[in-house]
Amino acid sequence: MTQSKHGASSQALSDMKILWVVNTIFPDAAIHLGMEPSVFGGWMYGLARDLVNSEDVDLAVATIFPGAEFQSFSVNGIRYYLIPQQCGNAKLKDSWLKIISDFTPDLVHIHGTEFGHGMVLMNACSSLKYVVSIQGLVSVCHRYFLAGLSVWDVLGNITFRDVVRWNTLFHAKHDFYKRGQVEQEYIRRANAVIGRTDWDRAHALAINPKVSYHFCNESLRDEFYCGEKWSLGSCRHHSIFLSQAAYPIKGMHQVLKAVALLKDSYPDILVEVAGYDITNAATLKSRLKRSGYGRYIASMIRQYGLEKHVKFLGPLRADEMKKAYLRSNIFVCPSSIENSPNSLGEAQILGVPCIAAYCGGVPSMVENGKGAVLYQFDEYEMLSFIINKVFSEIKFAVCLSENGAAEAAVRHNRLNNLFNLKKVYSEFLDD
Repeated sequence: MTQSKHGASSQALSDMKILWVVNTIFPDAAIHLGMEPSVFGGWMYGLARDLVNSEDVDLAVATIFPGAEFQSFSVNGIRYYLIPQQCGNAKLKDSWLKIISDFTPDLVHIHGTEFGHGMVLMNACSSLKYVVSIQGLVSVCHRYFLAGLSVWDVLGNITFRDVVRWNTLFHAKHDFYKRGQVEQEYIRRANAVIGRTDWDRAHALAINPKVSYHFCNESLRDEFYCGEKWSLGSCRHHSIFLSQAAYPIKGMHQVLKAVALLKDSYPDILVEVAGYDITNAATLKSRLKRSGYGRYIASMIRQYGLEKHVKFLGPLRADEMKKAYLRSNIFVCPSSIENSPNSLGEAQILGVPCIAAYCGGVPSMVENGKGAVLYQFDEYEMLSFIINKVFSEIKFAVCLSENGAAEAAVRHNRLNNLFNLKKVYSEFLDD
């Protein structure tokens, strides 16, 4: 490719070949292989399609998958490369060399930095240009993993599954730490990083003061840009929706404390949670599979008498998530740390009144008291107070709904985000 120092306009965009390295199998690729599409990573799918449809980017997507043989195929204009998960570093290196030889990318864009397969590529092909998108920064998140749980809370709820798998909450926290070391190496090795918040910029520059930082918001899943919007008249009053609760960092235990303070005032209060029922102990098999955090949450539900006030919805597809958002009275993002949670963006763009913990990059996303209300994550009394305010003050709930939707429509504008990402690519290649 002919490169120039005279700006993005001189870059031959039609020749721009971008290789994405990701941590999940895209739905089109999964369906092609006869696999069940993942419910994770959905924000990337629409962006990938937008890039291909813009007709000036040739896009390939590579990831690890649980198959035995290397796979390469094209679906809907995207070239997919799937590398067997169980291959060692030598075979992984060979797979990357095959991909690079076949696709000859101008730029490699690594989405998410906590897994090591992209690092093997960086080691094997050090002359390529690499840009890294920052997601959650597990190198920082491990500090907040227990989210207020004491040592005794952890030790007192260790389960058979934790012992057999050698996977207590302490082990899970350490796993975040180890993945964080890999993440830091990505950022040290990258030519540039893409982020969205003051928080991720501060940490990226702390890790690598010389890295080139570029701002670009993320787009959301297709389902959240069209169709029905939230209304007070059609939601289930006094209901709260949580998008995750699998481990302490997501803060469900703090929400239960807040709900316990409200259940006498709102006897019909309900918390709906996306994901598997981590408290399930109905059968011997489910008891043996239950995690320590699941046991802790189950004990809290019993302690506060919330058995009729908590409902796990199971894993949800995008359309099912949308329905869950829309029927809720409030969406709460109670995490002890986040960068820019897409769940908060999805709830806002639908117009759901939102409450979120003041942590990480969240203050860069929303204007406190306007598009959402923020609180200190372990101040469950304050969370309870804000929930009560939204439940009881119609005008306040409607203002949060309208302001949040307007805020998110700008932040997650797909055309703007596509333009900004392509601008990062072209400027980076012209450098």
